[in-house]
Amino acid sequence: MTSPRAVAPATFTRRLATVFEMIKIEHTLFALPFALLGMVLAADGWPTGPTLGWIVVAMVGARSAAMAFNRLVDRQIDAANPRTQGRAIPAGQLTPTFVALFVLASSALLVVAAWQLNPLALALSPVALGVLLLYSYSKRFTSLCHLILGLALAGAPLGAWIAVRGDLTVTPVCLGAAVLCWVAGFDILYALQDQEFDRHSGLHSIPARWGTKGALWISAALHAVMLGLLALLPSIYPPGLGIGYWVGWLGCLLLLSYQHWIVRPHDLSRLDAAFFTANGVLSLWLFVATSVDVGLIA
Repeated sequence: MTSPRAVAPATFTRRLATVFEMIKIEHTLFALPFALLGMVLAADGWPTGPTLGWIVVAMVGARSAAMAFNRLVDRQIDAANPRTQGRAIPAGQLTPTFVALFVLASSALLVVAAWQLNPLALALSPVALGVLLLYSYSKRFTSLCHLILGLALAGAPLGAWIAVRGDLTVTPVCLGAAVLCWVAGFDILYALQDQEFDRHSGLHSIPARWGTKGALWISAALHAVMLGLLALLPSIYPPGLGIGYWVGWLGCLLLLSYQHWIVRPHDLSRLDAAFFTANGVLSLWLFVATSVDVGLIA
């Protein structure tokens, strides 16, 4: 007979794997390249190995805490929404207590990483956590919840810059504002799936307030502002950026145009392609192109 002590590690491992599936750990790809971009610009090249490592640890901790907390506080909403009833907590695959402990552990990981980086990073880590966790409640009281999510992910390049230099200048603020607009724009597209449910449940979103066409226009406007901010970046970044960066910018323009071309008012069937594929490629493409531009990639 197998003892309970022998079974527990396997049970914990399965639960942890379910958490990682629930929070879509692979979608860290959205924000991580922008964090690395902020890091590369701050260092004008690669920083030291430990700095790079702790930035990645901080990113994983921050995103894991935010996503797990969102699933935790939204568990009753998810249970009522046919699209999300199969998620781990409403489906009974995970207990709220286990997920809450995971949130605490992930938050601690972010704080420890910030402590290893520099005093300013550590001092601002509670602020970063506050914004990350606030998003999960924001759709209960404002249709601007998409901008709060954008602000949370804007912390990626801002935090990475602070991690390298221990200060804050106009360059990372511009990049962070671009990320804010990018994330808010694509989150509005993603929220199109739930606009009727949100209306009937008293939840707030741009699609629920302004309808599909209005939401598409607002999303497109935010993405246009993002492109404008990215176009401004070379003129405010002291070492300057050249042709490689502009190739990256052009790729962003094409990928954003693709998103808005395939998502139509009466056809939302390709939202996954717009949300996951195009946005994952966009952030990685801009980072690689900029890395080529500053000579990190031969």
